[in-house]
Amino acid sequence: KAVLMWTLILMGAATALIGLLPTYETIGVMAPILLVLLRIVQGISAGGEWGGAVLMAVEHAPRKKRGIFGASPQIGVPLGLLLASGVMALMTAIAPGDQFLAWGWRVPFLLSVVLILVGYYVRRRVEESPVFAELAERKEKAKMPIVQLFRKHLLLVIIAALVFAGNNAVGYMTTGGYIQGYATNPDGPIGLERGPVLWAVTGSAVTWLLTTLLAGWVSDRIGRRTTYLIGWVLQLVGVFTLFPLVNTGEVGLLFAGLAILTIGLGFTYGPQAALYTELFPASIRFSGVSISYAIGAIAGGAFAPTIATFIVDQTGSTEAVTWYLAGMTLLGLVATLLLRDRSGIPLGPDHEEEQSVSPIRGLAKV
Repeated sequence: KAVLMWTLILMGAATALIGLLPTYETIGVMAPILLVLLRIVQGISAGGEWGGAVLMAVEHAPRKKRGIFGASPQIGVPLGLLLASGVMALMTAIAPGDQFLAWGWRVPFLLSVVLILVGYYVRRRVEESPVFAELAERKEKAKMPIVQLFRKHLLLVIIAALVFAGNNAVGYMTTGGYIQGYATNPDGPIGLERGPVLWAVTGSAVTWLLTTLLAGWVSDRIGRRTTYLIGWVLQLVGVFTLFPLVNTGEVGLLFAGLAILTIGLGFTYGPQAALYTELFPASIRFSGVSISYAIGAIAGGAFAPTIATFIVDQTGSTEAVTWYLAGMTLLGLVATLLLRDRSGIPLGPDHEEEQSVSPIRGLAKV
């Protein structure tokens, strides 16, 4: 709970400060340096935020409802995309053209202050996770959990990270801003207006949010692993339809391509909180889920927009980008196949022995 409070404040403060950054014309090279530093603070906050949030949700959940409870923090990504794209689209109408570049883009960043206040109010009233509380009462929290995690569970961390990387690389086509930039580039092959593209992205965020919740619910009925495998197939379909629809230059078809893609993204993201929570023993679970998530984010989405931009610059086509995204999807599929389904496994400290049996297929107790 303490970590969640600090990550909320750091994330909100860094985001608001981005809205206050001086321009390059004002302070020169310090402008991009400060931007990178604030983005680093956002990244550190996101890493600590996600692990704490999903454990709070899943460890509070009834055994048969961990998927849908765990999907509640997962919808933060599509909900954030919806809010960000919606407010940006609104600002393009309020401050069109040069006004948007001068000051309009800053408003959504500054509005994050409101979210800090709302989040602080909510988190002050949330009880500590029952598993964490029991560990604290027994004084059984692991000493140097990160060291124990890498010594005993390194392979599991890598496989879990690859599961997320397969989703994150594809998701970052919108959350990382690539599609928005590609579709609105005046020197590019499409050259659409910024406003309609942002509204299309906003609409696709709604489908992503709904399918994320649906996937969490489905995973409570057919298991995390099976839900993921269905998701990877759906995501692969979305990857191969995305750019053919985007490249038509029609806003409606661009939205259709993004909406189809988000069905697979939802099914490979909704069950993640429950899947990760059930993979790691209680004493090192916070470190396990947070570090796996962070590594997956770096391996997946961190460089995906840059890689896509490089590919298009070198080839003049988006075809190779499609194959890159398909490769990341297949990587996530293979990583999922390496894991056993542990849906419903007891999460408390009394069951550490059962939790320590490796969830990697073919491996026994670590």
